[in-house]
This record gives sequence, C-alpha cells and structure tokens, in this order.
Amino acid sequence: MSTGAVIQLLVFLLALGLLAWPLGRAMDAVMAGRVAWLARVEAPLWRLAGTTPGQESGWKHYTLGLLLFNALGVLAVYALQVLQAQLPLNPQGFGAVTSDSALNTAVSFVTNTNWQGYGGETTMSYLTQMLGLTVQNFLSAASGIVVVVALVRGFARHSAQAIGNVWVDLTRVTLWVLLPVSLVLALVFAGQGVIQNLSPYVEVQTLEAQNWQEPKLDALGQPLKDANDQPVMTDKSGQTQLLAMGPVASQLAIKMVGTNGGGFFNANSAHPYENPTPVSNFIQMLAIFLIPTALCFQLGRMVGDLRQGWAVLAAMTLLFVAFLIPITVAEQQGNPQFAALGVDQALGTTQSGGNMEGKEVRFGINASTLFATITTAASCGAVNAMHDSLTPLGGAVPLVLMQLGEVVFGGVGSGLYGMLVFAVLAVFIAGLMIGRTPEYLGKKIEVREMKLVSIAILVTPLLVLLGTALAVQTDAGRAGIFNPGAHGFSEVLYALSSAANNNGSAFAGLSANTPFYNLLLAVVMALGRFGVIVPVLAVAGSLAAKKRLAATVGTLPTHGPLFVLLLVGTVLLVGLLNYVPALALGPVVEHLMLGSV
Repeated sequence: MSTGAVIQLLVFLLALGLLAWPLGRAMDAVMAGRVAWLARVEAPLWRLAGTTPGQESGWKHYTLGLLLFNALGVLAVYALQVLQAQLPLNPQGFGAVTSDSALNTAVSFVTNTNWQGYGGETTMSYLTQMLGLTVQNFLSAASGIVVVVALVRGFARHSAQAIGNVWVDLTRVTLWVLLPVSLVLALVFAGQGVIQNLSPYVEVQTLEAQNWQEPKLDALGQPLKDANDQPVMTDKSGQTQLLAMGPVASQLAIKMVGTNGGGFFNANSAHPYENPTPVSNFIQMLAIFLIPTALCFQLGRMVGDLRQGWAVLAAMTLLFVAFLIPITVAEQQGNPQFAALGVDQALGTTQSGGNMEGKEVRFGINASTLFATITTAASCGAVNAMHDSLTPLGGAVPLVLMQLGEVVFGGVGSGLYGMLVFAVLAVFIAGLMIGRTPEYLGKKIEVREMKLVSIAILVTPLLVLLGTALAVQTDAGRAGIFNPGAHGFSEVLYALSSAANNNGSAFAGLSANTPFYNLLLAVVMALGRFGVIVPVLAVAGSLAAKKRLAATVGTLPTHGPLFVLLLVGTVLLVGLLNYVPALALGPVVEHLMLGSV
C-alpha cells in the first residue's frame, strides 16, 4: 500500500473510534430506558400502542412480532410501486413498476439489502423514494439492531424468560438513534453539495453533441444478441442532458448510517449529486461503520465487561485491514497486461497509474478501494466505483467479505450478531480441544445452542451456492450474463452472495432486472435475512433462561489476544471454506487468465 493509503486508513480508524465510543454509550442508555426525559416523551407513545417497556416477551413472540412488522413493510413498499402512477409527488410521470421488480425491491429494502435492479432516477417517483424506500431504510436498520440487542440480553440476563419488547425496541432505535444521527448527517451532506429538493428534472444543453451506443432490447426488455452471442448495439446521439433532481440528502444519510446502500441515483455514491466531494466521501465511509462499531462498545456495557466489546472490535478490525491491503495493492498495480506493454490504461502514457477503470477521478484508487472494502465488510452495498471494473483479485475482496457473512463490522446489528454466532462456535471448538463444556459471556454453550448456530451459519452458503448453480444451469439465468466465461460466472456468484448476505452491491455486468433474477433474488434475500434472524433470536431465548456463571480458573478468557486470533481463524476457516470451489471458478481463474500475456 502507498503512504497515502496508509495515512487515509489511520485517519479513518481514529475518527471512527472517536465518534463510535460516545454513540455506543448513548445507545446503551437509550435501549435500557435510562434517559429520564426520553421516558417522559415515550409515555404517550406506549399508551397509543397499547404496550409498556415492562411488557416483555419470550423469543417466540419477539420473533413473531418482528416478522409481522417486516411483512407489512413488504406489502407497503410493493403497493407504493405498483400504484405510483396514480399517486402524488411524481413530477416525471413515472408509471407503475412491474410486479416482479416491485416485489424484488420491496423485499430488498425491507431486508436491509437494498439491491436495485432498476435505475432510481428513471423508475421511482419522489413519493416512492421517500415514503417507501427511505422509510424502510430506517425500519430495516432498526430491525437488525433490535435483534443484536435481544441476543446480548440473552447473554446478560440470569434465568430469564423474556428477551425484551420488540415494539419498544424498534421505537427507541428508530426515534432516538437512527433519526437524530441521520438528521445531522443529512444537513452535513447538504452543506457539501448533495441536492435536496422536490423540483422536476432539469433539461440542459450540452456544449458538444454526444454519440453513444445502446443495446437493442426485445419485447421482454432483454438485449438482443447476434450470431456470436454479442449484444446488438444501436447508435444514439444528442445535445441535451436531463439532470435528475430530488430529495437526495435525506435518503443518503440513512442509507449510509443504516448500512442500507440503496442509492437515489443508479450510479449510487459515484454520482456527483449524491457524493460530490472527497469530504462527503470520507463522511459516508465513517457513517457506514459508525453504528456497527458503537454496538461493540454497547455489547461491553450490556454484559458488564468492556473488554468483551473491545475483543470483538479487534477481531473485526484485523480482518478489515487484512482485506483492505490486497484490494488496494491490486488496484494500485493495475492490469498486468497493460503494465507489460508499458502503457497506462487511464492516461495512455508509459507511466503505470494503476487501475482507474470504473473509478471517479475525484476519489482516486485509495478512496475507492477503502470505500469498496467498507461497503462489503458492512452489509451496505453503496458504491463509489464500479466493482465490475476491479481487477480479478481486487474484485475477489468484496466478494469474499460478503461470503464471510458480513461480520467484519457488518450491517447495523446483523454484523455483530453474526460475529457473536462465530464467537459461540469459536468457544465450542476450544471446548472440544480441552475437553470442557464451552462458555461464552458467562453462559454454557450446549447442544441446542450449537444446533441453532449451525443453522445460522449454513443458511447463507446454501442460498449462494444453490442459487448460483440454478442461475448458470438455466436459460433464463444465462440470458442475463453479458460476459461469458470466468468473469460472467463471477458476476452471478457476486449477485447471489450480495443477495443472500443482504449487501446489495453488484458486478453490474449482469442484467438482473428480469423476472427470473427478480424472483430468485427476492427469495434469497428474504431467506438470507430471516433464516439467520430466527435461529439467532432462538439462541437469545435459550441463553436468557440459563444461569450466568462466574468465571473460574478453567474458563477460556474471551477478552484477550488469544481469543481474538481464535475468533478470526474461525471466521476465515468456517466462513470461507464453503466458497473455495466457486471462487476458483470465478476470480481465481480470471486472475490466471489476466496474467497470461
């Protein structure tokens, strides 16, 4: 890594720690109801909802309430899309979204995936963006946070039958955590130049005529291909450009702080109206990791041992840095075939400037690779560069980070509960080695917990591998692949990895806005989200009912360097081994092909 990349990383980690520490303390106080003036504000809300913070439930009722809440969200977002032509705040007169795309988008935003098979500025009305997508950015993020809070309560409580009140938890996270942070961020982004308005789109005259090519589409919206299986292109020209407007800053704030990732614009955070300056880019990266880091500190406070939170955070940081280095080095070195020719692919000079394809000049390689690592280490999916244009090894990094289950900081809540699942597995492995019943955070880990942990870990690999196999073995799946060969396979593998792990980013060479991919990915996103949440909440209920044991001389310390390394090793071995054959067929083969000049 270059000196500039190292300095950028150190500044980022320092700023992240300084911001997340007080936020973690505040979140702990808010979720425990220890802020007196907030309790007075909440009282009318509980009367209206017919509940109180003291009316807690077991894991089954907690889970049922969360599932019902999210199911209603899917229906609401779906209805807004298919009815948007008849609804207000639609200055461009966009028509109804097709049923398969609407279902995919509804499931996507409710599951915190925010996969987008459409262009936001050419498909969604302002009302759909605000009332549907932005609202779900808040609620899906809140859903992830309450799950990890419930899980930590399971560790912290002693012989308890309840893990919390789901309606109280959702309300507190949304009103007192996500909303204030997003409001501050939205104002900061607007100050940096991110647009925020309800104006119709503006047509402007360009200085020069533009000429371009577009693929010709058939009646189903699929690109027509010639005898060589290449897209049939048509020539286009024009001297005007339509500039999209809209309430962007408000959606951008929660998209980042809630690790949602769904952009107002199709180009996401590479769009100058959504990410105009290097400063806004840096703040967006901080926002993605802010709550996942704060939750580690909250974990330590809830279990009464801050060292436990620091240990989990240390494991996440080690993995994050370990993955950031290879993607940055690979992109700084660039395409070896260009290097062998002595030609800079970006500038046409004999100086090697790295791989600038698909990257914004205003950000450069270092800020683009850091962003790509952050957004796929977290379950965010926002992008400030085209991941499809990364080098094979560079593109393998975000792919692998997703396949690990996005536990390296991860999404708001989902990252920490995923890492705690691996922590339980780590102490189980350690217990097998020394012949002791494993314990973690004062709770014995027994047969029931290990069965549930196994389910939570195996759900996403099964979805990714089976979904990829289905896509490459069917005509409908292969029809969306523009790049046959190893890279085309990587595009499909990336899409399924992104959907199952609720990330939402893409190798965009895949044409995924088809009935086949919309329905396949919708199923994968839903099972990838709730197929993990349900066993995690079951673990929370099981642990809450157990007695909390005092540490003895035979207890494995879970706050020191040894446990951090054990946890990192467990994540890499168990999380990655499932995907080695698939990775060999995609990015590994592509890298070997790239190196053969």
